[in-house]
Amino acid sequence: MSWTTRALWLLPLLLFTGLVVLMAQNLGKPQQAVVRSHMVGKPAPAMALEGVAGVPGLATADLKAGTPVLVNLFASWCLPCAVEAPQLKALQARGVTLYGIAVRDQPADVEGFLAKHGNPFGRIGLDPGGRMMIGFGASGVPETYVIDGRGVVRYQHLGEIRAEHVPMLLAELEKAK
Repeated sequence: MSWTTRALWLLPLLLFTGLVVLMAQNLGKPQQAVVRSHMVGKPAPAMALEGVAGVPGLATADLKAGTPVLVNLFASWCLPCAVEAPQLKALQARGVTLYGIAVRDQPADVEGFLAKHGNPFGRIGLDPGGRMMIGFGASGVPETYVIDGRGVVRYQHLGEIRAEHVPMLLAELEKAK
């Protein structure tokens, strides 16, 4: 086999190896280093969302009450949202103000989810069309945002909140004061 024929056979292998190396560089990095939010440092999107499950709705003014809050985008059909429910209750027990936005959901389904997993939210906005996901620049549910007392997004947490994330979120809330 000639050198050029061998090179043609090796070229796809080298390209594939290069692609694997490039992708592997992001493995092990925190999610924030891989997917950056364009909303951090900007005002939270304007909203006037109806409440659900007997809980008041959520409006822009609620995010400008002077103290930092967590806004959690969730859905009753989202398995990771159920997984993070105990951590949300733990944050609530530590005095954190939590607001929820039920994305692409029906009121009865949200009520069932809260009955099963508990309700850590002081306010819940129903977002059946997913406008707030787009407004926050979210890639999916669950996602949680630290909003300072002036309504500015200070931090974005991608994915479910696990027990090891609670101290970090408390620190981010403290920084947002």
